[in-house]
Formats: sequence, structure tokens, C-alpha cells
Amino acid sequence: MDKLRVAILGATGLVGQRFVKLLADHPFFDIVALTASPKSAGKKYCEATKWMLGADFPDAVKELKILEARPEAIRKCGYNIDLIFSALPSSIAKEVEPLFAMEGFKVVSNASAMRMFDDVPLIVPEINPDHLNIIEIQMRKRRWKGFIVTSPNCSTSILTLSLKPILDYVGIEVVHVTTMQAVSGAGFSGVTSMAIIDNVIPFIAGEEEKIQTETLKILGTLSKDIIKHADIAISASCNRVCVLDGHLENVFVKLKRSVELEELKVILKRFKGLPQELKLPLAPSSPVIVRNEVDRPQPRLDRDEGGGMSVVVGRLRIGGDGWLKYVVLGNNVIRGAAGNAILIGELMVKMGLV
Repeated sequence: MDKLRVAILGATGLVGQRFVKLLADHPFFDIVALTASPKSAGKKYCEATKWMLGADFPDAVKELKILEARPEAIRKCGYNIDLIFSALPSSIAKEVEPLFAMEGFKVVSNASAMRMFDDVPLIVPEINPDHLNIIEIQMRKRRWKGFIVTSPNCSTSILTLSLKPILDYVGIEVVHVTTMQAVSGAGFSGVTSMAIIDNVIPFIAGEEEKIQTETLKILGTLSKDIIKHADIAISASCNRVCVLDGHLENVFVKLKRSVELEELKVILKRFKGLPQELKLPLAPSSPVIVRNEVDRPQPRLDRDEGGGMSVVVGRLRIGGDGWLKYVVLGNNVIRGAAGNAILIGELMVKMGLV
């Protein structure tokens, strides 16, 4: 297969850099265009970017000229773009991404702006690949030549991967989750060092609402071209902690029926989805890894499992009240952001959508 030509919107930020690093030597995709703010337009990527992911820029992109995030600028780059990955801030994405879709571009977005629209797929590829079927409805309803598919909030991606096998096996009535989220989730300037060092901040704007709504859409079912949200009561509390990468979540689940703990461990370990069946490049062999140590998972030790694409579950126990309790960890900038979006792109290639 000839490589498909891709562009990255918002390529200079932390998530944009993750897109660049993961796509630089990708077997499906070839980066041919990068965008950033207008003040960076015309500069080389290596001049416009404070690179945070290793000693040097990937050779394939460091000399690329930065373009403005406008459809006409991308069309003038000299390539026909097959797919766009967007790392734009939501405030910009809500205006810019629909312009690209209207003009015929196919966009996989990491932004929250479009996630909860009924006709926009919100995808974790192992969980709900069938939701991509509403793309046709989106294009017809909005009269777009292209489309937008979204990748979830970082904490939501991690949580839903741990919940899906449990939901399918025994059913879930209630979920309570408390997150401890890494500073990289806030971007370069999201949390100052003076605010987070020696501290925990027990509030992240909009985060609890995203977990509580996005989780139900992802775990919902597609019926007659409509996504019916999962019937689960979910409550979230979110905290920013002094960790670079890796979101840790304490999860409490009221199950629909009683089950042995060892059964659940086996179900979690065996969980696989369509990306594993298709052997997609970024698909981890085990999306959910179970650890039995009393003090795992930990961000520093476990965030890079499966190349950062696996979530790690530990401290599994069932209390006397019948609630299942566990801890889940995931790499927020890979599985929780750029990696999940690229996996969506890989899946769409195999499904013939790109």
C-alpha cells in the first residue's frame, strides 16, 4: 500500500508533537503538512517548535514549513491530503475543523468541540468501531464533502477501556471515579510550576463533565443510525497532580450481578477489539493489562506499557458491599490523545473510509 498523505493541525503543542513523533515513521501515513498559529507560518517546524520529546526533531519533518490552519493553505501545499489529524485547542477547533470538513477534508480530532454532537463519532477503536457508521449521516445532514471523527478526553479513553469488558460480562449500574491527572494533560502553559509543585489541585475545568458524558456515548450502542447512550450513573472527581505523564484513576463500580474476582481478571486480560484482530500498527497486543502487586500501577513504572497504548489495571477487589474497586492507569498523551486518534485513522484505512 502506498502511504497516505496526512496533515497535522496544531503541530507545535504537546499533543501535536506526539502526533509528529508517532507518525514520523508510520507504515500507513506520511506527514506532508503541518500547521500552527499565524505567527509561526512560514517558519521551519524546527524553528517554530520547542521540541519536548527527545534529543532532536524527527528528520522527516524538521524542515517542513509551517502553514496556517486554513483549508486554502493546506490545498496550496502541493499535495492532495488524505487525512488530517487535529491537535487544535477546542476554542479554535470548533471554528476551524468544520471548515475543513465542508471543503472535503477527512478530520480526526483530539479536540472536545465536536465530541458530543449526535452525528459525530466519538471513538475508542477497541470499544465502538461501529459508531463510525454515522459518518455518512453526518455528511448528508451537514452537506459536507468531508467529515469529522473525534477522539475522547484523555481520562475518558483510559476509563472506558477498563469498563468495557466489565460492562459486557456482568453489566454496570453505577461508576464513581476519582482521577489524578498528569500536568502534560494541561499543555505547555496549563499549570505553572509554582501552582503544581508540592501540591495537588482538586479541580480541572470541564474535566468531570467530559468524563460523565463522553463515557456514556462511547459505551452506548448504535441502533437505526442513532447512538443510544449507555444507561449507567456515573460521577467523577478530577485532580491535577505533580506527575509529568500518566493519568491514574480510582474506580468504584456497582455491578449488575455478583461475580468472582478471578473471573473478572481473566475477562480484563482477554479483552481485545477490532484493532487487535486487524493487527493495526499502533494497536497493543493487550489493551488492558492486569497487575497483581498491591502497589501497582504507578505512572513512572507503567505508563509506557504497550507503547503507551495499553491501560494498566491493579488493586482489583470486591468489597463487602459488592462494589468492584480498582485503579487504572493510562498514558494521557498517547492512548489518551495522539495515539488513540492515530489508531482511529488506521482503523478507517482498513474500513475503507480513507
